[in-house]
Amino acid sequence: MLRRHALGLPFAALLPRPAFAQAAEPVGVSGAGPTAAPAKTLGPALGVTLRPLVFPADFGAHPDTRTEWWYATGVLQVGSGSAAGPSGAAAKDPGSYGFQITFFRSRTGVALDHPSRFAASQLVFAHAAVSDLSARKLRHDQRVARAGFGIAEATEGDTAVRLRDWRLVRSGPPGQSRYQAVLQSSDAAFGLALQLDTTQPLLLQGQAGYSRKGPDAGQASHYYSQPQLAVTGQLSLDGRSHAVSGRAWLDHEWSNTLLHPEAVGWDWIGMNLTDGSALTAFRLRRADGSAVFGGGSFRATGGAVRSFGPDEVHFTPQRHWVSPASQARYPVAWTVRTPAGEFTVAAAFDDQELDSRRSTGSIYWEGYSQLTEVGGTRTGEGYLEMTGYAARLQL
Repeated sequence: MLRRHALGLPFAALLPRPAFAQAAEPVGVSGAGPTAAPAKTLGPALGVTLRPLVFPADFGAHPDTRTEWWYATGVLQVGSGSAAGPSGAAAKDPGSYGFQITFFRSRTGVALDHPSRFAASQLVFAHAAVSDLSARKLRHDQRVARAGFGIAEATEGDTAVRLRDWRLVRSGPPGQSRYQAVLQSSDAAFGLALQLDTTQPLLLQGQAGYSRKGPDAGQASHYYSQPQLAVTGQLSLDGRSHAVSGRAWLDHEWSNTLLHPEAVGWDWIGMNLTDGSALTAFRLRRADGSAVFGGGSFRATGGAVRSFGPDEVHFTPQRHWVSPASQARYPVAWTVRTPAGEFTVAAAFDDQELDSRRSTGSIYWEGYSQLTEVGGTRTGEGYLEMTGYAARLQL
């Protein structure tokens, strides 16, 4: 839903800027049908406005808005005997892993048409993490650079985000997206080279992709999701490479204003259900734990999107964990009540806190979690994100 916020060195191979010969294709509420109105250019002081999202253009960057992110999460299964070390010797099957890859673009306030090539009008950040579910261990890394000079770029017109040798690039028709995600951590502890393929139509969040984030006008974003992505590729851990497959979820969101003045952070889930359905739920939260605003959606396989109103989503903490690093106290198990049903969301393991103070400046919790119905039947899996527990979130 909502994501966080030294110059880098050039990387060896920069992917070419994509060219788009086909006309932009507007997509309706379900992501399956066209609408007629074109996209509008948004001014720097304005919040986003209700308009049809147009693809492939809206897959790309929106540099006139303040904050934007492309966010992929999922779970990977390692096939038996697929692991091999540098010598080629077989390694023990390491099991299952959660992963998170997030690229951020942030407008700094420097004029986009500033005459100096060195003016830092746009910054690009990236976070990556791998959750080892059997060892209950989180590995993560972060990067930041100003856009330009072959170092970092968030391309307009289609998804092509890169920061040194990390990249996320989309290809294919708007309804058949294929994403390539490639990265290697700075300490070589982990790396990902994944292909994420569309299996369902785009899910436009809120009202046709216009997602309210607060009670005041302007507290909104443009927001779409791509749930139930089929994933294949390679996961490397400490020099060993493993063939993996799994399921993923991708969000893309951009805005000028998000947080209500009373909000210190948010709680959010994006869950792929085992029957092919998709569930999103979020709430903006005050310091005392009460909700400022909420929302989300549910889409059954082959069905229409059911968007949730601000008073239809309720998060109730069930268990807490205190981080030994930040001393933040996180609810790592929740009851989440929505119009689509009541669910329990529980972290696969507690310590999935990310310290991103060297890039976006925040500490937050984001990790692989399981979804169960009341009564204990497991119905899905995905990611839980919690911000504003270590300190008030600043966007």
